[in-house]
Amino acid sequence: MIYLIYLALAIAVVLLSIKASVYVDLLDKNTKLSGAFIGGVLLSAVTSLPELLTSLSSTVWLKNPGLSLGNILGSNLFNMTIIAMLIILWTSNFKKSNISKSHSYTAWVTLAIYVAVALNMLNIVNFEVVTISITSIIILVLYTLGVKTMSNDDSGTADEFKDETAVTTSLSLKQIIIRFILVSIGLVISSILITYVTDIIAARLNLGASLAGALLLGIATSLPELTSCVSLVKIGNFNVSVGNIVGSNLFNFLIIFISDVLFIGGTVYDFAESQTRNLVIFGIISTMLMLTVLKIKDKVKNKYILYIPSIGIIVSYLLFMIV
Repeated sequence: MIYLIYLALAIAVVLLSIKASVYVDLLDKNTKLSGAFIGGVLLSAVTSLPELLTSLSSTVWLKNPGLSLGNILGSNLFNMTIIAMLIILWTSNFKKSNISKSHSYTAWVTLAIYVAVALNMLNIVNFEVVTISITSIIILVLYTLGVKTMSNDDSGTADEFKDETAVTTSLSLKQIIIRFILVSIGLVISSILITYVTDIIAARLNLGASLAGALLLGIATSLPELTSCVSLVKIGNFNVSVGNIVGSNLFNFLIIFISDVLFIGGTVYDFAESQTRNLVIFGIISTMLMLTVLKIKDKVKNKYILYIPSIGIIVSYLLFMIV
């Protein structure tokens, strides 16, 4: 029965994510908001709320910071795999798309946060300021800088298919906003429910806390990102799709900061399990490879060269699964 509930919730998340991506695309094409802000802040915040609530419940109520950290790091690695697969499947569209410059900056910020987490893991930079880890403080500062950059960036525009949806829609801007809010609420509720059901399944399968977070909770909470990104790419908006992924990964690290603030009497940076340490390592590798993709996108003439770093990201995820 629990598996049928999971399936029903997964279908709901997929359908609601598709609708959310449609309304986000309409907002991108019918407002003066930058695509970087819409994808990297607005959509990523909606699709990352399940990670927030799941991680808070794991840390505050279940007193299991390992599950929270595994959830965040696992979700981030899976998110990178999503965009890598989309680049491979729609290489031509990605090559022709206008990607906001701030997406690369956001990826650099995310890489810096990964390095801070790695330094904590290695006990090189690992101390607290008024019960809050210095790593969490670094995360907050870098997140603020990343969001500020995305909010001010209008370098990216919708891709070459942008006029198609803008012309055919009969919805007013107010109707688009209201429907986006309603769909977002439904998406958040469905996503929260599926994470709790996934937690039950993980317990039944008797998986370790960090492994459960990385494999089951990480994938379940990434369903909104997966579906919305696929939908956005199909309607020709690679810019918002990339922004959703890099923005979600950045927002996910903010969740670690929030969890650390609320978790009294301990630290959320629990690297006792090897899977958690591997998530940090492969997360750094996949982020560096994504930066490579964004760097060479407009410079290489042969689009298939983009396959190399994209496949590398997918291999990183597969290696984590088997190591």
